[in-house]
Amino acid sequence: MFTGIIEETGEVAEIDDTADFSNIRIRAGDILNGARAGDSIAVNGVCLTIRTCDAGSFRAELSRETLQRTSLKNLKPRALVNLERPMRADGRFGGHLVQGHVDGLGRIHAFDRDGDSWNLRVEYPEMARKYIVEKGSIAVDGISLTVAAIVPPVFDVAIIPHTFDNTNLKHARAGDPVNLEFDVIAKYVERMLAGKTYEVRTD
Repeated sequence: MFTGIIEETGEVAEIDDTADFSNIRIRAGDILNGARAGDSIAVNGVCLTIRTCDAGSFRAELSRETLQRTSLKNLKPRALVNLERPMRADGRFGGHLVQGHVDGLGRIHAFDRDGDSWNLRVEYPEMARKYIVEKGSIAVDGISLTVAAIVPPVFDVAIIPHTFDNTNLKHARAGDPVNLEFDVIAKYVERMLAGKTYEVRTD
């Protein structure tokens, strides 16, 4: 579980494709202190498992499912990525509940400076309409943001200078794909209201 508060940005060092997976190496800094193989880490909002790591970088595998459903398939060497470790049980809850499970892809419609901040306008897929509410939370490339306005098929969020300076948004351009994760509580409420339940196996 994550909170959408980006700890640092990393840089894509290598991407190697194989038959079933894509292997990625990302340069990182303090976020790797104490990290070990098997730990989870969110990369642009996608929960990945560290395969190997050293003092300055880590490797992870991207399955075909991950590549098909997220913007990680568009990454190139030297690309900047948002990094976050899982939330500690004794830590402060700075953002909102983020699972690292991308629900869909959006696309930056516009990104303009507005006084001392920036306005990010994101085009979202039709299936996302019911999950996006004004003043509600949404994760964009793993960043916990608050929806400021909705004008279908786009929503606006305000980006403060700290977020701009400390995430990959400093390199964002109109047309770029972004990973979207909607509020998990809304998704569970939807399932309950629809009367759907998971089958519990007893064998």
